[in-house]
Amino acid sequence: MATVREQMIVDEIKEETDSYSDDSLFNITSFGTDMTFRELITMYEEGDLEKPEMQRNYVWNKNEASRFIDSVLLGLPVPSIFLAKTKDEKRLIVDGYQRIMTVYDYVQRGVFGGDGKSFTLSNSEIINKRWRGKTFQELQPEEKRRIRNFPIHAIVFEQKEPQDDTGMYQIFERINTGGRTLKPQEIRNCVYHGDFNKLLIELNKNTNWRKIYNDGAEDTRMADIELILRMFAFGYIYSQEEIQQKQINLVKYLNQFMKRNDSFSIVSKEKLSDDFNAIMDFFANNFSANIFRNGKKKDDHISFSKKINPAIVDSIFAATMYIKKKNGLDFGESIDFTERYERLILMDDYQDSISKRTTNIDKIQKRINLACEVLYGEHYEW
Repeated sequence: MATVREQMIVDEIKEETDSYSDDSLFNITSFGTDMTFRELITMYEEGDLEKPEMQRNYVWNKNEASRFIDSVLLGLPVPSIFLAKTKDEKRLIVDGYQRIMTVYDYVQRGVFGGDGKSFTLSNSEIINKRWRGKTFQELQPEEKRRIRNFPIHAIVFEQKEPQDDTGMYQIFERINTGGRTLKPQEIRNCVYHGDFNKLLIELNKNTNWRKIYNDGAEDTRMADIELILRMFAFGYIYSQEEIQQKQINLVKYLNQFMKRNDSFSIVSKEKLSDDFNAIMDFFANNFSANIFRNGKKKDDHISFSKKINPAIVDSIFAATMYIKKKNGLDFGESIDFTERYERLILMDDYQDSISKRTTNIDKIQKRINLACEVLYGEHYEW
């Protein structure tokens, strides 16, 4: 269940959540193989089996984890795991993280991932009394071997063409069987887990951004990281092929931008870091706490939403990035940016561009243009 905090932070624009299907799925190959937990533990220890940079937190409770170990000890069949073959011949966990890490923690670490305490099986009637309440070291030798040698079926996927992992994204989206549906950025974190992804995770810790986002903890579903990706993707959309289209599929565009810049081929790590940190500092010092929130006139004041509007985010960041490059961000103290922001969000044309058909290229250009003109008095040159 989502927490209140998770529900309150970012507005969801329905048309922007649409997924997609394309021919890249035809270029996915797969094969099945049986692997023992001994093999999986060794692969994980040696770095040949990877979990994504910020894999979902371990979510099983002690009873669920103990029940799985109990099933293994009883020799019962367990669901298959899904792995992705990477270009460097490693295996990336697509589905099965909870199962793999449960056995790894029980056998190898002796520490339960849910609370960091000693991993003893639940002292409950749901667990066979022969190993109830025991650590791995307290099991009989044959019981230890039974776990290590237990075979689990693995289905391994590999994307042959194109080399952009768009098909692999769709595989993650369709087959993940975890307790909750993965959000798009959680899937990107699994598929595009290179240096750009690591930078997004790093930038998400920026103190000013944390205050702007929710003045608190990082989002457990990675919505805050997706907003940073969105800032860059729209900040550089003028240079991307999608600018020639009438409309983008947002999920697909963010996927492709993330892949294209995986090794910083669009823009360098240093440039991205400098822009993001400088712009967040500028926002924190010149705008009110309502930045990125929508508002409407109510009597003699503006009533602001508690939620962040993603279309406001992309337009203001893109406009500010453009101004930073063109003129710099040293405006002195003569400009009331809070007043300009309020004027911007009350404009009918701007409201239209952040609320209706937000993935149309003309609407994207309109809201970036208006943000640039109203906030900074400059025309955005495409």
